Amino acid sequence: MAIRVFLLDDHEVVRKGVAALLGTNPDISVVGEASTAAEALAKVPLLKPDVAVLDVRLPDGDGVQVCRDLRADMPDLKCLMLTSYSDDEALFESVMAGAAGYVLKEVRGGDLVRAIRTVAQGGSLLDPTATTQVLTRLRKGPTDKLAELTEQERRVLELIGEGMTNRQIAERLFLAEKTVKNYVSNLLAKLGMRRRTQAAVLATELRQNRRRP
Repeated sequence: MAIRVFLLDDHEVVRKGVAALLGTNPDISVVGEASTAAEALAKVPLLKPDVAVLDVRLPDGDGVQVCRDLRADMPDLKCLMLTSYSDDEALFESVMAGAAGYVLKEVRGGDLVRAIRTVAQGGSLLDPTATTQVLTRLRKGPTDKLAELTEQERRVLELIGEGMTNRQIAERLFLAEKTVKNYVSNLLAKLGMRRRTQAAVLATELRQNRRRP
C-alpha cells in the first residue's frame, strides 16, 4: 500500500511543489494539505495519514505543537518537521514532541522522498550529534533547585519528560487540567525556566542518570 502523506505549509507554492514531487512516486500518496495549524488539526484525524510533513513556522502557531497535539491522539502518526539545522530550539522541541525526524527547508527532492519512506517504516532522522548539542545548551543550572519542588511537582516534571500533554498528565494523576497547568507554571518558576521544553530536557536527563550504573 502507498504511504499516505499529509502536507502542512503556509506557502501554497511549497505545498503544491512538494505534492507534485511526491506524486511522481507510486509508493507515496498525498491525501491532504493545510496552510494553518488549525486546518491541519481538523483534517489529519479524518484523513489518517501515515506521515505528516509539518512546517515549523506557521501564521497561527507552529508545526511542533501540531505534532504534539496530533500524536496525543494518533501515536502511530509519523511527523517529519521542516526546519533549519541552525534552529536548535525548533530541533529540540521537535524531538520532545515526538517527531520522527526533521529535514532542511532546502532539502533536495530525492532526499525528502527518502526521508518520508524512512520515517514511514519506523526509522528516525534525528541527528544524535545535533540533539546532544541542544541538550547541552538547555541543561544548565536547574538541578540544584530540584529540592524546591514538591512531590507532586516532581511527578509532573517526570511526566513532562515522557512527552505528555497537560491533559494526559491530568488523566494519569486524576487531576483537573487547570491544576496541572498551575503545577507546570510553578515548577518552571522554581527551576528558573521559561519553556516547558527546558523542563522536559531536565526530566529526561534525570531519568537517564538514574538508569546508569
